[in-house]
Amino acid sequence: MAWVVRGEFRKLWIGQLVSASGSAITTVALPLVAVVTLQASALQMGLLSALSIAPHLVFGLPAGIWVDRWPLRRILIVTDLGRAVLLGTIPLAAATDSLRIEQLYVVAVLTGVLTLLSDTASLTMLPSLVPREDLMRANSAALLNLNLASTIGPSVAGFLVQLVTAPFAILVDAASYLVAATASYLIREPVRASAAHTRARLTTGLRAIFSDRILTSLTLSATTAALAGAMQGPLVVLYLVRELHWSPGFVGVALTAFGVAAVAGTFVATAWCSRVGIGPAYISGVLLASLSGVALATGVTPMIYAAQALSGLGMALFGVPQRTLRQSLAPAHLLGQVTATWRTVVIGGQAAGAATSGVLATAIGIRPTLLLATAGMLLGVLIALVSPLRTFRSLPAIDPQPRSMAED
Repeated sequence: MAWVVRGEFRKLWIGQLVSASGSAITTVALPLVAVVTLQASALQMGLLSALSIAPHLVFGLPAGIWVDRWPLRRILIVTDLGRAVLLGTIPLAAATDSLRIEQLYVVAVLTGVLTLLSDTASLTMLPSLVPREDLMRANSAALLNLNLASTIGPSVAGFLVQLVTAPFAILVDAASYLVAATASYLIREPVRASAAHTRARLTTGLRAIFSDRILTSLTLSATTAALAGAMQGPLVVLYLVRELHWSPGFVGVALTAFGVAAVAGTFVATAWCSRVGIGPAYISGVLLASLSGVALATGVTPMIYAAQALSGLGMALFGVPQRTLRQSLAPAHLLGQVTATWRTVVIGGQAAGAATSGVLATAIGIRPTLLLATAGMLLGVLIALVSPLRTFRSLPAIDPQPRSMAED
């Protein structure tokens, strides 16, 4: 991917890689601060988790309007610095014995808002930093950051927590945002089409998505699959440990197989899209990601390992084309709102799926719930198969993004 990680995109890519790595550490360290340092209850842990997701649901649509109106480079810098300060308050409070669970709640909400703005801005900026023919490779490189961080980050986080305790492990994440802010500062932001003339409405992103047949099909398919996948996610470790009596070591190998395959998938996703077409590549990725539920339900160890690897591969194979399709087909001046709307809808589906999984597992059992989740993911595949996505091979030739650069 070195041939695409160059120029202005390199600066964005480096900043996102560093911040994603730091965030992966906090994903592990923050709950440990609550559990180990503050002795949080199950209710408090549930509230902390909910508050981390809430900004994406509450502020998702307004975030798209803000991103389409504010300079993207400024958003990236401010959100990186803001998260560095917020996270830095945790080890400071721990050092002075003044850390409370309420502070973690506030940090979770505010960093969630800033992350929402940053992620939306970076996805909106990316298409203007690379030539159109390199857009898919650039999305593969960007997705590689996330997959590497989520695969390696938890292990690094565990080591740091053991070494310096959870509150001070979060300092690494705070420092990572300072590096990301520096990288963002160095970006020469491209001139882009302005949304200032567009009346600000929270439904603008939805209308833009559902006025395009491909984006409509993609959104319905991805939201359905995301909801079902989120039903499965919280139950995997529980099922492996309680139902199959796996040791933590075997569970770790299965989860690592998923992560390594996802990283590998980012290297082949562009070639796969070129070979079979961007729509069929998305469909094949969702299909592969759907296999793990059936394999888990069989209880056969080799099948579970294989399905975890195929599921990780599938995540990359559907992730790259769906990002590229959104960025290519959405109106350039509304890309921020389309991106934010997509995230709100899909994350909303994930939140609903995660909330439903526990209820269903209690009512009908973990194994039937896994199979039901698989059926839901396959429904997402079916929606795509009967839609124009099935025959959508390549992107339109017109590049909607201006290529000139604004003066610093």
